[in-house]
Amino acid sequence: AAQPKTKKTLGKSGVKNVVVVEGVRIPFLQSGTSYADLMPHDLARAALQGLLTRTSVPKDVVDYIVYGTVIQEVKTSNVAREAALGAGFSDKTPAHTVTMACISSNQAMTTGVGMIAAGQCDVVVAGGVELMSDVPIRHSRKMRKTMLTLNRAKTLGQKLSLISKIRPDYFAPELPAVAEFSTSETMGHSADRLAAAFGVSRAEQDEYALRSHTLAKKAQDEGLLLDVVPFKVPGKETVTKDNGIRPSSMEQMGKLKPAFVKPYGTVTAANSSFLTDGASAILLMSEEKALAMGYKPKAYLRDFVYVSQDPKDQLLLGPTYATPKVLEKAGLTLNDIDVFEFHEAFAGQILANLKAMDSDWFAQNYMGRKVKVGAPPLDKFNTWGGSLSLGHPFGATGCRLVITAAHRLKKEGGQFGLVAACAAGGQVMVLCSSSVPA
Repeated sequence: AAQPKTKKTLGKSGVKNVVVVEGVRIPFLQSGTSYADLMPHDLARAALQGLLTRTSVPKDVVDYIVYGTVIQEVKTSNVAREAALGAGFSDKTPAHTVTMACISSNQAMTTGVGMIAAGQCDVVVAGGVELMSDVPIRHSRKMRKTMLTLNRAKTLGQKLSLISKIRPDYFAPELPAVAEFSTSETMGHSADRLAAAFGVSRAEQDEYALRSHTLAKKAQDEGLLLDVVPFKVPGKETVTKDNGIRPSSMEQMGKLKPAFVKPYGTVTAANSSFLTDGASAILLMSEEKALAMGYKPKAYLRDFVYVSQDPKDQLLLGPTYATPKVLEKAGLTLNDIDVFEFHEAFAGQILANLKAMDSDWFAQNYMGRKVKVGAPPLDKFNTWGGSLSLGHPFGATGCRLVITAAHRLKKEGGQFGLVAACAAGGQVMVLCSSSVPA
């Protein structure tokens, strides 16, 4: 009789440890500056090439590539594939693109984590890209329908008849907007309402924004932003650092007028993240593969959760809801976390979340929890700056958060890091990482 096959296992629970080997990004630049003449895949390609240079990982070792982006260039809808081919990866290496608003590269990373943990891959490159200098602007729907019908017209008479129906309003373009489709409200407007709901003053927001720029400038000057790789812009200079870091003063910031809720709003250009061009890339491996190739992991990705909230009234409150969930999943408390890296869409959004996290009333009345999770201490929070100062290319920020957390853990001798980012649609991703295996 045939002998039964021996069952194979992969350690406890059969799930592989996933590690961050390295992560890089090209400098994040204000839109309309040095990257203005490029296309998204150019930026993504530069980030991929920077990762290859930094790690010397053989291209044929990479099993899969996943990239995140938000406002897609129609000519390169699968920007992951085009960037990978441009960076010299094998045409046999699959690549796909994901989108989840400001947590698109977070989704790219966790997609890679899932593929590795499930044993489908050993090596995945994840990343994200955004080029706000050149966004697709469409003809009006009336004009599009006319042009498509015109393309199918067979006779000159049919074509002339269609052309004669075109009216001046057909030429009004459709512009992309940073607004919620379900509510038609801009994110800045939502941030203003959120700040008002939690009693976050204009002065508090400006102080926090000034803190972000000051800490980012200090980190930049001290060479702590190790994830930044230089990028020789074709036909232009070599860009070596982020150009949106601009510490100001409370007096100068106080002169700016409200940007969204006029004239009494508190959100301004100074306490909001700015439109940014940039790309990032991160190398993920199973722990076994990384060690076999001689790499020392920078961090272990332990647990992550995605949550969604009401996009009308709680659009940017996701971190408050998700943080206790990921801590419980990881078996940790807030006091166990040594490094916090939260995406700074608006200063008001950050401060509102910190107040919500520190409120028993909010926990009991909105979250169904008996006690608050607590607010992260600021001496552990975004201490190398954040999106307000470093910039926020929508699809690329998630990777920056993760690799910054890894670098801070190493420098500060910490064990656990927590990354959180809110996104359009009332969605959020929170991830817990560690400097040692789970």
